[in-house]
This record gives sequence, C-alpha cells and structure tokens, in this order.
Amino acid sequence: MPDTRHAAVGNQRDAHENRPDTHNNLRVWAPAAQRVTLHLFDNSPQAVELGSEPLLPSSNGWWESRAPLPPGTRYRLAVDDNPPFPDPRSRRQPLGVHGPSEIVDVSSFAFTDESWRGIDALGAAFYELHVGTFTPEGTLQAAAAHLPYLRDLGIDMVELMPVAPVPGTRNWGYDGVSIFAVTENYGGPESLAAFVDAAHAVGIGVCLDVVYNHMGPDGNYVNFFGPYFTDHHSTPWGQGVNVDGADCAEVRRFFVDNALQWVRDYHVDALRLDAVAFILDDSPRHILAEISDSVAAFAAESGRTISLIAESDINDPLMITPTAAGGRGMDAQWNDDVHHAIHAYLTGESFAYYGDFTLPGALEKAFRHAFVHDGIYSTFRRQVWGKPVSDDIDGHRFVICTEDHDQIGNRAIGDRPSSHLDFGQQAVANALALTSPFTPMLFMGQEWGTTTPFQFFTDYDDELGRAVDAGRHAEFAGWDWLAVYGEREVTVPSPQDLSTFTASKLDWSERDRPEHAAYWQFTRSLLALRKELPDLASGDRTETEIVRLGRNGYLRRGGCYVAFSCDGDATVTVPRADLVPLLSWGSPTIHGDRVDFTQAGVVVMAPAGNSVE
Repeated sequence: MPDTRHAAVGNQRDAHENRPDTHNNLRVWAPAAQRVTLHLFDNSPQAVELGSEPLLPSSNGWWESRAPLPPGTRYRLAVDDNPPFPDPRSRRQPLGVHGPSEIVDVSSFAFTDESWRGIDALGAAFYELHVGTFTPEGTLQAAAAHLPYLRDLGIDMVELMPVAPVPGTRNWGYDGVSIFAVTENYGGPESLAAFVDAAHAVGIGVCLDVVYNHMGPDGNYVNFFGPYFTDHHSTPWGQGVNVDGADCAEVRRFFVDNALQWVRDYHVDALRLDAVAFILDDSPRHILAEISDSVAAFAAESGRTISLIAESDINDPLMITPTAAGGRGMDAQWNDDVHHAIHAYLTGESFAYYGDFTLPGALEKAFRHAFVHDGIYSTFRRQVWGKPVSDDIDGHRFVICTEDHDQIGNRAIGDRPSSHLDFGQQAVANALALTSPFTPMLFMGQEWGTTTPFQFFTDYDDELGRAVDAGRHAEFAGWDWLAVYGEREVTVPSPQDLSTFTASKLDWSERDRPEHAAYWQFTRSLLALRKELPDLASGDRTETEIVRLGRNGYLRRGGCYVAFSCDGDATVTVPRADLVPLLSWGSPTIHGDRVDFTQAGVVVMAPAGNSVE
C-alpha cells in the first residue's frame, strides 16, 4: 500500500525558525501586559529572592530580558501587579510546579546517537510504561537499565506516559503543567535526554505522551500571561485551549514549539498526542495539521523518521489523512475498538462501552475493518458514531492493545486481565493482538502476565485531594459490582493514599516464577514471529479474517493461521491441512486441518518452510 504520510508539507519553516528559545535572552509572551518583571532566586530549597528587574517589550506581545541568563539561573515572572509565577515555557521546575523556573542549556545534553535516524512507528512493537511505577526507584535512570531487557523481548518503541511536572511526588502525568519541562520526580531534563540516548544505543525508539488538550488544576499559571485557554470551548477538565480565538497565533505556536522541542532537543522519535478530540479548533487549519506539517518539515531537514500518533476515539480516518488532502496528518491513531472487542469476547463484560462489543460480529469487524463503530449507532454514546476505513488504509496506522494505562487504570480497582483470565485466555488475547494487522502495544508487565494492578494515584494538597477522592468514588457509584467482579469484596482505592501508588509498582520478581517465565517466553516468541513472517508483519486488512464458533475459532493472516480456544475441550477446524505449528500455549494437538484443545490456548501455524528461533 502506498505511504502518503506528509505528502505535501508546504512552507512551514516559520513554525520552527526564529522560535523564542533560539534567542540568548529570556523571552515571554504577555500580550496584554503593561509591564513584566523578572524575579531572580538563589538555588536553595527555600528559593530566596535575590532581586528583580523589568523585562523589555519586544514585538507581537513578547518581552525579553536585558541580558542573557546563564544555565542554572532560577527565576519567576510577574505580569503587572500579579505575583511572580513560573515561566509558561519553563524547561525545568527544580522545586516543583509552584517553584522558580530554571534556565536549561539543552545543547549540553551528552547525546551519542549521531548515526540514529529514527524508527518508523507503523507496525513497530510498542511498550507503554509509567516511569514512576516501572521500577522500584521510579526514575528515568532506573528505567534505562531495563532497555536491553526490552530489546531482548522484541520491543521497537518505548512509549513514556507524560513526563511534565505534576503536583507532589506521584501522578499519571496527565495533570501536568509547565509542559516544556521534565518532572524532577523522574530525574529532570538531563535524565530524559540520557534515557532517549540509551534507548537509541540498543536500537529502540522513544515515543513521548504529550498533553495539549488541558493542563492540571494545580500549578497552571499560563493564563496570567496570555489567553492560552478560552471559555469558547469546554472540555471535561474545564476551559478549552485557545487555538482559534483572539491572540491564538502565539498559543498555537506554543504547542507547535513544544512538539518540536521534544523531537529536536531530546531526540524523541514519536509523540502520542493525548485525547485530541478535546483539542477543539474551528479555524480553517486545525492545530493538529499545523503540528503535523511542522514536525514533518523538521524531520525532512534533519533526515530523521519522526511519527505522530493521535489518541482519538472519534473513529474518523480524517485523523490520518494527509494535510494536503484536508486531514490532520497524523501518522497513526489509537483504536480502542479492537481492545473492546477482544476484552468483551474474553471476559464477557458488557457494562458501559463494552455493551456494543458483545454483539455478534464485533470482533470480526474490528479485525477486518478497524472500527466497529464506523457510522453505526453507539448505545453508550447514544448517537451514530465513526466513519468507515477504506481498504487502502494500512492497518499499521491503528495502534491497538489488550492492556494500557486507561483500560487498566480506569477500572475501579485497576485490575489487570490476569485477575480474571487464566494464562491460556491471556495467551489468546495476546496472540490475537500481536498477530493482528495493526500496530500492537504492550503495557508494562503484560509480557509476563503480571498480577500487579495499575491504579489511579495523585498527590494533591488536602482540599484538592479530597475532591479527587470524592470524584473517584462518584465515578463508580453506578457500577454493577456483581457483574464486573462477582462475589469478591471491592473497595475503590483512594488516589491520594501512598499505598495506591506503591501497589501499582511492578513486581519484577514475579517474572521469574515458572509459569510467568514461560508466558514471557511465549510473548517474546510472538513478537519474533510477527517480525519474521511477512503475513504477520503485513498491515493488509483485506488478507485478515476471524472465523469463530462460540468461544473457539481462528484468525487468518494471509497464509498464516492462529487457532484458539478460550475455554478448552474444543476442536477448531482450519481450511487447510498443510500448516506447521510454530508456537503454542496450552498444548493443543494438530491432526491435518483439525486442532484439538483440552484447555484454553492458542497455536500459530504457517505453511511448511516457515520457522522461528
């Protein structure tokens, strides 16, 4: 299939030339200010103020310092009679979201990846991780030590959940502020650069999750400087970003420059843009298209492969349509429909949005046509939802999973599939996802079937923390607990309790237990098969079909077949008898075109001549 990504970039050079951070002097945008004052601080934990001086007005609402500020300088900025706040474009917040900003010299990052030209996200094996819970230490440095392990597993791209500064010591990252900075909880800016460099050294790309639809409720001071947010649009978190109203040009530039910062200064290979449906833009040219063209222009100039992935639940191929054709220009987009179809099939859960995915044909449609809701009625949304995906769109443009931070963490107790599926049933889900025509993603620990939950955790002050706790309990008040969790006693953990965070840290010793170790090897072999067999590596959905009868069936990918049984004591008949088993779980036996299961399991088969190490 032809690759038409970024078919026409156009003249977008102005989006990253003459950017504010190319100047030696500190600059800040405050278009309505009568005066802007620079307040300088020492480097002590008490942040003692050393003095202040006015910034000088520049053009287009920008203000700048009289002289360059050396790296390590800590400062705040005050607009008119307001108190001094962190810089909206702060590179570092060493004392947290409310403390002084710090000048960072990104040219001092010690990269050794001069020969690295990037990795194509389409079809890559992704691995999502939360830095704070991936290791006991919860830092980027500690996570980097596991990169050789991920390379051995078969991972191509590590996706980091957001790294922007957050209130307190723990958070998922989606309530971040100071979006140009890297949280000190994980080690700060230098640690992110070192992590990316270490990933490239072992041949792994890095995708960074960025949030452009809102900022967190604590430490968000940007509207004191300019109209970054507007009442013209609303989101689940409050005001929408001002990308189409008065003075929006510099707000748009703010987000474009942020995307460019990560790929330029930190050498990140891909960005995952969070919940783009809530980036509301009524202008003739959507901000996502502007970001896409700007990143594509930088990629072309630098000779690197850089990808943009939209987390989108609107089920519209417009998201991955080239900007020259009026689309948003994203390289790939999230596709939760595949997750929902697999999950509903394996678990039988039908509450909330899972209801439509228990209907006959949902799983088959998801694998063949990408979207289940492609212009049909959604009972959860109470409206017609989505648009069809044409056959000429590569399946690799859709990122899918059976576990991720949302689908685990937004359950009442953050429980994994391993809490209610046995290893054989997990193997079925894993095999369907990793042999699908889509771009697959694992969530940390999934590769060995971890039992560690991933719960929702925060570290706000007392008043906001109580509100978050109350909101979390209200969110699940209407759940049918018996239908979801059976007779087990369930208590929604408090996001504010430290134990909720520590309970979410991976237990790496679990990976060495015999059945977990065997499951890890099964996942590793699945990833290897996906790379080695052209039929499995393909994103061609026209050569993809699922045939099932009840809890058993097979997935065909070209000439390869994945036979499965969710419960065992079943026979699955495939339409050819010349297939050789390459990988299995649950010890199925094969007799010609018949696969016999005595327990839940799966087997990957291919015509003779195919093999895997």
